[in-house]
Amino acid sequence: MTPPDVEPAEPLLRKFQKELSAGTVSLALLGVLAAAPEPMYGYQIAKRLEQVGDGVLAGKQSALYPVLRNLEGSGLLDSFVEPSVSGPPRRYYRITAVGRNTLRAWADAWRATRDSVDTVLEGSTA
Repeated sequence: MTPPDVEPAEPLLRKFQKELSAGTVSLALLGVLAAAPEPMYGYQIAKRLEQVGDGVLAGKQSALYPVLRNLEGSGLLDSFVEPSVSGPPRRYYRITAVGRNTLRAWADAWRATRDSVDTVLEGSTA
């Protein structure tokens, strides 16, 4: 039987995943909107993240809205509201030119960080 202190604790894994996600959601949102041929509303963005991220970035749709508002407040996105035939009005988001430049810089930083961590992990027994 494996001692309990050797097994990864589920709460620690969840905490790590939450912290990791917090640092990557903005990058992923910019990536989704940069690839989109037209503006998208929150539910579409959430579904796209589920599709392209193999569920890793999937989460509560409501959690995306504060991040979208923050990105918009930083000038990386803009938005507009349109009426919906099937419910309340929808807020559509699109990436700005500043957002595209920021996405390039963040993607470069992400790749450098990922490569560095991968190199360290290759030498571990994990």
